Amino acid sequence: MHKPVEGFGSTNAQTEKPRLPLSRFKVIDLTLARAGPSCVRTLADWGADVIRVEPPPEDGDAGELVGRRDGSDFQNLHRNKRAITLNLKTNEGREILMRLAEQADVIVENMRPGVTKRLGVDFESVKMRNPRIVYGSISGFGQYGPYTARPSIDQIAQGMSGIMSVTGLPGQGPVRAGVAVTDIMAGAFLAQGILIALLDREVSGVGRWVQTSLIEAGITLLDFQATRWTMDKKVPPQEGNYHPTNVPMGLYPTADSFLNLAATSNKNFQLFCKLIGREKMATDPRFASSVLRRRNKEALNELIATALRAKTSREWFEMMVEAGIPCGPVYSIRDVFSDPQVEALRIKRPVTHPRLGELDLIAQPCEITGFDREIRTATPDLGEHNDEILQSLGYDAEAIAKLKAARTI
Repeated sequence: MHKPVEGFGSTNAQTEKPRLPLSRFKVIDLTLARAGPSCVRTLADWGADVIRVEPPPEDGDAGELVGRRDGSDFQNLHRNKRAITLNLKTNEGREILMRLAEQADVIVENMRPGVTKRLGVDFESVKMRNPRIVYGSISGFGQYGPYTARPSIDQIAQGMSGIMSVTGLPGQGPVRAGVAVTDIMAGAFLAQGILIALLDREVSGVGRWVQTSLIEAGITLLDFQATRWTMDKKVPPQEGNYHPTNVPMGLYPTADSFLNLAATSNKNFQLFCKLIGREKMATDPRFASSVLRRRNKEALNELIATALRAKTSREWFEMMVEAGIPCGPVYSIRDVFSDPQVEALRIKRPVTHPRLGELDLIAQPCEITGFDREIRTATPDLGEHNDEILQSLGYDAEAIAKLKAARTI
């Protein structure tokens, strides 16, 4: 029925593409939602041969699945991958996955802890077939501990990690960050951990289980806000649009809108006071040092806000930039992508989808000399590469037809 064939298999078009930093690695993507896919996206964008494994559609689901798949979020998450459908609840589906795992370097999943074990595709099971596998897992609360079995989403993690407690205006009550910060950062941290494990494998030859969680990502994002408690035993409050510890740094009203600025060093503070026509502030004993400015931040911020209302944001911005004071406007998302600096960086990159036409997606945020970060292929349709991938494992047309008839793929 089938015989093993070395490698995942690829089209001629794929093999002719220029080498990318991760092109020698093969990755199996078992991820869901956002955190796991964002991890795999990093590996795929930098050249890894990624096979995304998804369950076959149920009867009547095809239209809904296509609609979700064609959305901007899904297209941005799953570009540069190939796709296969596998029913992992069947013996044959699991066997196909294990055959892929034997040839893979990395598996990534973000199912609830225990699910992969019940399916028989957990780290220990895969390691028996491929001792060199690097297996990455994201969960809500980690793979051990009293909350392991609990479901979680980004907003729950934002609340339980403390992010919501320090976000928003003083006295406003908890506020979520406007983007899925724990999802995205858990994906980034897992990608980092996977690459570390792959580097170690070059020395040790040993595969590893790399784990992170949404709550750990959230706590790590707190950074200095976390250590204000762990070291200083201070519970950070909400500070609104002002920096928690550096003064003056924040969002200030102007004659027509707002301006972000930072003039925290003694040198910059004195220059800033001169620029806004408030030289006496620079010699005010309440503001003579960074410690005193923090202690009297409410009074200082009020004086600055009053002074900045005399001119427009653009007038102040041009003046501050000329003087070297860090500052910037507050953009809408539309404004972001019309900014000349953002255009120069080309973080928005096009890709052509066979049905949807040209799409503008968001590229990787790192530039690596000698390598291109263009988006190579659009998100594949569900099961688009079933035949190609199964043929690479040695399945012939008759065997593939039987798998389809049995709803294994």
